[in-house]
Amino acid sequence: MNKTIRHTSVFVLVLVLALLGRATWVQAYEGKALADDSKNRRKTIAQYAQPLGNIVVAGSPVTGSKKTEGGDLAYKRTYTDGELYAAVTGYSSQAYGATQLEGIYSDVLDGTDDRLKNPVDAVTRKQQEPGTVVTTIDPAVQKAGYEALGDTKGAAVAVDPATGRILGMVSTPSYDPSKIAGTADGDAWQKLMDDEDKPLVNRALRQPLPPGSTFKLVVAAAALEDGLYGSVDTATKSPNPYTLPNTRTVLKNENASAPCENATIRTALRYSCNNVFAKMAADLGQAKVKSMAEKFGFNDAELDVPVRAYESVYPSGMDSAQTALTGIGQFDVTATPLQMAMVSAAIANDGLLAAPHMVSEVVDSDGDALTSFDDGDTTRIVSSSTAEQLRSAMRTVVEKGTGTNAAIAGAEVGGKTGTAQHGENNSKTPYAWFTSYAKDPSTGKQVAVAVMIEDSGAARSEVSGNGLAAPVAQKMMAAALK
Repeated sequence: MNKTIRHTSVFVLVLVLALLGRATWVQAYEGKALADDSKNRRKTIAQYAQPLGNIVVAGSPVTGSKKTEGGDLAYKRTYTDGELYAAVTGYSSQAYGATQLEGIYSDVLDGTDDRLKNPVDAVTRKQQEPGTVVTTIDPAVQKAGYEALGDTKGAAVAVDPATGRILGMVSTPSYDPSKIAGTADGDAWQKLMDDEDKPLVNRALRQPLPPGSTFKLVVAAAALEDGLYGSVDTATKSPNPYTLPNTRTVLKNENASAPCENATIRTALRYSCNNVFAKMAADLGQAKVKSMAEKFGFNDAELDVPVRAYESVYPSGMDSAQTALTGIGQFDVTATPLQMAMVSAAIANDGLLAAPHMVSEVVDSDGDALTSFDDGDTTRIVSSSTAEQLRSAMRTVVEKGTGTNAAIAGAEVGGKTGTAQHGENNSKTPYAWFTSYAKDPSTGKQVAVAVMIEDSGAARSEVSGNGLAAPVAQKMMAAALK
């Protein structure tokens, strides 16, 4: 063999080895990334090759699948009462992907999750029967909230204080996920995209807004825990009207005739006295108020239920006047309905906050658990004494204060209203809030609820937490206690 042939043979051998090496690299190391790439059509084909697994509410599926006609996607997702449960399920669309529980558990629901395969199937890459996602949602609570919100733009969350189970999660206006489940639903999708009311946004989890006077519960908790005031019936040092520190800005109360000067925490919650809680926040200082807010869940950027909630914010770097404004849930304070439900839940549960969750377990086709979520994983937020005092003051709000529309015959009900400014110089319609808890002494059942009305279409003068949000909470609480 001459020198030229030897060199050529070596060069060809190197090329072959390079090709084999590259093929091995692609198959062994890049294969999964390529298979999971959203632009890989095979992934979508595999996802819809068989009926999808279901999302279950109270033992019954609220999802389904149906055979398609033509094309390479054999099945598409269907929904039972799609608008009712959209804030829970999200959507699974052949064209637009998946969100909420549909997105988080897509591998389980389409049968491609490796935990569904036995060792032989893992080698052969055989697709298994899909799994099921079991939620904590109570259909009666969900329906009560959805019907009570009606045509308003808003959201509501109901939580079992003892377990952390989310019993209801509603966002309105809603949408029917079935209408965007296929590949030919472009018109329906565009209509949702163009809708100024943003029905695809889950307001219960993912649209934090100023919580207004509902945040006064957090400030009251900080004052009691710090010892600034010994009880909810101790007179505070609260001039009325109150001038914000180092400014000439006078903070007024909505009810000019309310007995807010030096009012106790109980009276201040009953009449929602701005002067009391603004002064209280300034006296405590932003560090102490922030610390208490964070105990309740504010500034947590990783709150998963298991859908990730947007962060509810208590700000930093404020002066004394700005800190005072946070005491009434304004300035840069924001909260989701989930967050304000967590505040009431911790107070109702003797000061212990149970981790909120809306999935109890994920199971395979045989019913064996792949993932389970424990109830009652609690964290101490405030002392038992502080929680009891706050419940007592919240009951006063409902019995003879600003939250009377939340009362339920035969049940212990406590709450707090809120009306938050919206727009520059409060130029837009305010947000109406209500957060509450209810207990049935005869059965031991309990629930915590938060409702946010972003826009009801009502005149500005008619916007109030008691008038708009409390009736929604009342209906959800009554459904939970049955």
